[in-house]
Amino acid sequence: MSIRPALGAAVTAALALFAATPSTAAAADSNESITVDPKGRIAPDGTITLTGTYRCADSTGPVFVSSSIAQTDPWIRYGIGGSRAVCDGKEHRWENTGKPRNRVLDAGPAHVDATLMELRPQGGLPLPAFHAEQRKDITLAKG
Repeated sequence: MSIRPALGAAVTAALALFAATPSTAAAADSNESITVDPKGRIAPDGTITLTGTYRCADSTGPVFVSSSIAQTDPWIRYGIGGSRAVCDGKEHRWENTGKPRNRVLDAGPAHVDATLMELRPQGGLPLPAFHAEQRKDITLAKG
């Protein structure tokens, strides 16, 4: 398994595991944000590309941009890649690409969740600390 799908799967799993746990969530700084562009791309082979921007500062561990997408059933989400983030207080672009297994999404309306998450060392274990999140309805376009 290549590093990108493994990283995306690991970050998505961590988000799913800890998203409902308020004690692990970092208080969002007003200078930290993530956005999702209004259009995503779907290639003929079903590969999805999602993009946007992020800004964060003051990280002590590795930071990742993770994204997931839902289309017909909002309870069924597909992780779309994962990418490293640079937390230097400046705005950066992000792009995640992935192909959902056992499911082909179609061009049209979709719902994306994007999260800026740090794996912060605490007591020898890397625990998730959330910098920012955005949920957005987008359009998947062929391309």
